[in-house]
Amino acid sequence: MSSTLFVGLMSGTSTDGVDAVLADFAHPQRPAILAAASLPMPDALRAEFLSLNIAGHDELARAALAANALAELYSSATQDVLAQAAVTPDRICAIGAHGQTVRHDPAAGYTVQINAPALLAERTGIDVIADFRSRDVAAGGQGAPLVPAFHHAMFAGPKPRAVLNLGGIANVTLLGDSDQVRGFDTGPANVLLDMWIHASTGQAFDAGGAWAGSGQANSPLLQFLLDSEPWFELPPPKSTGRDLFNWEWLTQRLAAHGDTTLPACDIQATLQQLTAVTIARAIARHAPETRDVLVCGGGAFNDGLMRDLREALPCPLRSTTELGVPVQQVEALAFAWLARAHVAGYRAGLPSVTGARHATILGCRYPA
Repeated sequence: MSSTLFVGLMSGTSTDGVDAVLADFAHPQRPAILAAASLPMPDALRAEFLSLNIAGHDELARAALAANALAELYSSATQDVLAQAAVTPDRICAIGAHGQTVRHDPAAGYTVQINAPALLAERTGIDVIADFRSRDVAAGGQGAPLVPAFHHAMFAGPKPRAVLNLGGIANVTLLGDSDQVRGFDTGPANVLLDMWIHASTGQAFDAGGAWAGSGQANSPLLQFLLDSEPWFELPPPKSTGRDLFNWEWLTQRLAAHGDTTLPACDIQATLQQLTAVTIARAIARHAPETRDVLVCGGGAFNDGLMRDLREALPCPLRSTTELGVPVQQVEALAFAWLARAHVAGYRAGLPSVTGARHATILGCRYPA
């Protein structure tokens, strides 16, 4: 491996933008973030990605065009971090680019991330590592979550710890007092919150949890949401996404609950509680020895959600920023790390996380 410099790119389930980091892995256990950037997802592209989560007219062509548009956004984010650090493309070993997940059904043997890594390699002049999930799915795994091996490398300590990522979907990595790493999705983080506030007020997200804070969580509705979804009770390994937790899921359950008098802000407060309770229950059930929880992802900026989580968890909740990795940069750094793992031949697909038959090298390489 001639260079220790890697770029990581991530656009998550929330479809709100692209995060990029330029990282130096000269000291692999303590990579240095040399530059970071976040670019907003254009409204039209975000709407197209959300539309592509369900079957529709001419979706193959639409997906290909959306992939090209995403590659251009990825290229701009890459150029931003290179310019910030005054680093030329020839000094970068590879880019790790996750792509935009639009379908995920490992039980049926597939996962779909819209991406155009060949175009990204062409635009940047840098090798691209992409398609990180498919190899694990081919080995019988969930293909998700992908980041627990990275979390272990970065955040493992002497006491049992959970690392909680709050994107559209919440996932946890459970780091015990041995080298075995566990991890799984717990359910919705921001996905239902964003859907409901957008439908109710037109806002893209509930900044700081302010709108939820103007209402009150409804206990009967919360219990109904918990009881009516069998996925919450499934044992790990498990993963999920918009295939399950979507607008249809939410509106069907609100209709089935039947209380039409609830203010919209009360529903928002209840959905915020749903995120907190499902996370806390998952940690209590599968890692009751957990001594602290490190949180990252966009949901870490939601003060109301952080308050609900602190009330629901039996142990302290801290930000990854306290350990030197800003919450908004963790996932992008993870894909820089996963690109490095691919180049090094390290098997970052962990059976203890995904349930795959064996460990796998994740990703495919697209030379510049």
